[in-house]
Amino acid sequence: MRNTRVLVADAESTDGTPEVVMGFADRLNVSVIRGGRPSAGRNAGAALADSTYVLFMDADIEPASNSLIRRSLELMQRKQLHCLTTNIICRDGNFTDKMLYFGNNIFQQLSRLHKPFSTGMFMLFERQRFHELGGFHEQIHFAEDYHLSKQVARSRFGIVRGGVYTTNRRFQKMGHAKVAKLFFSAAFNFWNQNFFLRDHKYWEAESR
Repeated sequence: MRNTRVLVADAESTDGTPEVVMGFADRLNVSVIRGGRPSAGRNAGAALADSTYVLFMDADIEPASNSLIRRSLELMQRKQLHCLTTNIICRDGNFTDKMLYFGNNIFQQLSRLHKPFSTGMFMLFERQRFHELGGFHEQIHFAEDYHLSKQVARSRFGIVRGGVYTTNRRFQKMGHAKVAKLFFSAAFNFWNQNFFLRDHKYWEAESR
C-alpha cells in the first residue's frame, strides 16, 4: 500500500481526524489536505493526483470485501471505462434504511440505460476524463456526484459487483422522506442545471 497515495480532505474537523490519519503514515503514503464541502475536497485531492485513476470515497465508507478496489481497477482497464461505482449497503440500519439503499442500487443499474448515476460514496474515475469534465461542480452542494457522472457516456460507465458499507446517519439526521424526495427530485431534474445549483439545505440538515 505504500505505492498507493491516500489524500484525506479535512474540512476543519474537530474530532482529531488529521491526527488519526497521520497515525498511519508509517504504513501508508497518506496526507491530509484542506477540504470543504465534498465537491471542493474531492477536486483538491484530484488536483494532487498523478495516477491513471482516482478513487473518491466518503469518510464513513468501508469496502465490503478486500478485493473490491482491485476488481474495480481490473474492470476499468478491461472495458476502458471512464467512471465506475458499486452498490451501497447499510449494514446496521433498520429495514427502511436498507430498502432505501436497495432502491439506490436499483436506480444505479437502471441509469445505465439513460444517464449514468455514480454515488460519490464510491466513485472511481479515469483522471484525465475527470479533468476534461471539469471535476465536481463546486457550486453544487447536493447530488454533485450525479451531476458529474451523468455526463459520462453509457458505454464508459460501469458498476462492479459487491459493494461498500455505509451508515444510516443521513436518514437519522434528515428523515427518510426528505432524503427520498431529494433523491427522486435530482433524478427527474437531470436535465435542469438550475435544480442542481439551487440551495436544498442538505448540509444544514447534515450538520445538525
